[in-house]
Amino acid sequence: MSSLPLRSVYLGGRWTAPRAAGTITVENPATGETVGEVPDCGNEDVRRAVDAARSALPDWSTTGPAERIAALSSLRDALTKHHEELARTVTREMGSPITFSRRVQAGLPLKVLDGFIDALGAAHAEERIGHSLVVREAVGVVAAITPWNYPLHQAVAKIGAALAAGCTLVFKPSELAPLSAYLLTELIDGIGLPPGVFNLVPGRGASAGAALAADDGVDLVSFTGSLAAGRAIGAAAAGTVKRTCLELGGKSATLVLSDADLAVAVEDGVHSALHNAGQTCSARTRLLVPRHRLDEALDVARSVVAGYVPGDPQDPACRLGPLVSAGQRERVLGHLARAAADGARRVTEPDPAIRPSGAGHFVAPSVWTEVSPSSALAREEIFGPVLAVLPYDDDADGVELANRSAYGLAATVWSADVERAVSVARRLQAGQVDVNGAKFNAAAPFGGYKQSGHGRELGHHGIQEFQEVKSLQLPA
Repeated sequence: MSSLPLRSVYLGGRWTAPRAAGTITVENPATGETVGEVPDCGNEDVRRAVDAARSALPDWSTTGPAERIAALSSLRDALTKHHEELARTVTREMGSPITFSRRVQAGLPLKVLDGFIDALGAAHAEERIGHSLVVREAVGVVAAITPWNYPLHQAVAKIGAALAAGCTLVFKPSELAPLSAYLLTELIDGIGLPPGVFNLVPGRGASAGAALAADDGVDLVSFTGSLAAGRAIGAAAAGTVKRTCLELGGKSATLVLSDADLAVAVEDGVHSALHNAGQTCSARTRLLVPRHRLDEALDVARSVVAGYVPGDPQDPACRLGPLVSAGQRERVLGHLARAAADGARRVTEPDPAIRPSGAGHFVAPSVWTEVSPSSALAREEIFGPVLAVLPYDDDADGVELANRSAYGLAATVWSADVERAVSVARRLQAGQVDVNGAKFNAAAPFGGYKQSGHGRELGHHGIQEFQEVKSLQLPA
């Protein structure tokens, strides 16, 4: 694909010049080199985008499932054709190792679209309750605000659901990783959506994001990001009483029961904590093990972590790339300094602050023990390659420890007895719980309890988040 129109915004079915004069520089976090520059949009460009989406809403919201399935299928074909380019773009803008980008960053969106396509008919099913006919309709104009850690996947999860529900939308990607959004927009431009159904407005969260959340022409805000930003989105959206769907991160746990294969369970927990350099909202950054097996668990964790060496993310052998920015690196190192001051003990080498070269926002992976359950390391989302290992005494203690969090996004339970694992999983306060390392299901609902947010993404549950329910009372 030719060079992307990075100085433009996409409104009403075409690329056009922004009204905003400011720009945002995008860097490669592995090298510090500038790889692009995009507009820093604000109120005026947001209003233009919302107006375009509102103009397109009456026609798109009345299309049938067949037309929407055709659009999503065409988008899937385009993503498949440009899979390698998408993967390399994500690696360049936010540092995911290229092998991970190919498999997850560019691969998972295909499964997400499959889930929407398969569920689209059922998501619009009508229901009879006595003399009433219950129907589902598009909520209206959606503001889709996405994070930098899985920029393509999160975009497709929101855009796909909105289109499937019959909504029009304005898409604002993270200012740290907007390049894949521009490539995605070029692909969407090629599938023939009516003008205004999809619009792209880049910008910072405090400007473009805040404007979208407050705009009275937006009916729903779908946001994935930090808890602090989610609170701000919710407050801004409350002014017009618009709906929000918020996915705000977590402090998820791997709970290894006493009869589990410890080596397999601990290895799985370490991989979850370190994938994408720990920059995953559902990363299981707490490993809970039976107290009498703590030393054994630490030995396994050290062995697995040794295979994660920070390196060039463009190298197919690389498993650990940089953090997304200098600010993120400093935040993670600050958390680790506080952990040591709180009495936690690091059991891995090298020092997390050591970089493989003079450039790049790298942090070496680390495993910590002697972690107080009330400490920041055990309770706060760090978003770096860090794992806290905590012991527990029995199942009840393990469940209480897993649930001792303000978050509730994800968890995993390991046991030799699947029924026992499922019984424990039912007691965990988390929106998605894996049993014995079961694979991620891109058609199942994803979302959190407590301060991990509200609403669900993916599959028919994700589509229905973008719908209103109407009851038609029919004469007898």
